[in-house]
Amino acid sequence: MTGNATFRHDNTALLAVTSVEAPVVVSSADFDERLAPSLKRLRLSKRLLERVAGVTERRWWSPGSDFDDAAIEAGAKAMAEAGVEPGDVGLLINTSVTRRNLEPSVAVKIHHALGLPSSAMNFDLANACLGFVNGMTLAANMIDSGQIKYALIVAGEDSRRAQEATFDPLNRGDPPPEGSPPPLAPLAPRAGAAGAVSGPADLHPGSHRIVGGGSRAGAGPHELCGGSPGGMYTDTKGLLDGGLELVVTAWHEAQADGWAWDGMDRYVTHQVSNSYTNAIIKAVDLERERVPITFPHWGNVGPASLPMTLAQEAHSLSPGDRVLCLGVGSGLNTSMMELAW
Repeated sequence: MTGNATFRHDNTALLAVTSVEAPVVVSSADFDERLAPSLKRLRLSKRLLERVAGVTERRWWSPGSDFDDAAIEAGAKAMAEAGVEPGDVGLLINTSVTRRNLEPSVAVKIHHALGLPSSAMNFDLANACLGFVNGMTLAANMIDSGQIKYALIVAGEDSRRAQEATFDPLNRGDPPPEGSPPPLAPLAPRAGAAGAVSGPADLHPGSHRIVGGGSRAGAGPHELCGGSPGGMYTDTKGLLDGGLELVVTAWHEAQADGWAWDGMDRYVTHQVSNSYTNAIIKAVDLERERVPITFPHWGNVGPASLPMTLAQEAHSLSPGDRVLCLGVGSGLNTSMMELAW
């Protein structure tokens, strides 16, 4: 086998997964109005984002609240749902892409606000849209090893500042870098938050086993996407083509290593757009009705996207169902994680 190996977990379960929706709904029609001068200058029709990406609305946080406040709320909800007290948490991983400063970590504010003990480790883990799945894998390894008992993984995302900073330059006609498309990428991310608690499966009968998974890196084309609080650029076709290649390769490597992912009860994918979802479904021949869709109303919520979708699906899953979490992150990286519900 080439590339990164698959891996299996011995005694880790997902005890709870929760989401927090940002309350301010901003429709694609609202964006069309704010971008009217740009659309006219570029000879683009209205409903471009809705037509191309399939996104009808996105969400922003209310004034006075922010992404880390939402991550705190999601973490508190997850601990309450799991029945785990703050003092029992041994690890907090914040996987948010969004941050307002380079240091200290976002995790320290969340740690303090949730009343976690000083014995609990906390840190940020950033890996674009894969951060949450990576955080769950890392936490599972530490639980399996006996180093910790319970882990809390959170993500809170905010897109409002980057999006509002995009409207004026676009409408002024500020030129993008040579050879680049119009800078519409900052209009893609949205706001939302998620939290999850993992712990030892043998102490929680009936919980959702984290069986294992696999990953693959394709870091050669790592400059296809870049972002900062002030803006973002994306080679959409390059990301799609490169990401699909990674997914297909990782999928077949996992099959060769004994994983059977072609008969799962649910495929929870990272949510981006119509084209990305359709391409992944076709690339590995997934059953479309087993792939839940949330991007039309949430859009791409970064690393919070996949766990938010999983939290939405939780009520419709039954004990014994097999769930595959699947995502691609700019870089490029892909990860897959199997859950036994």
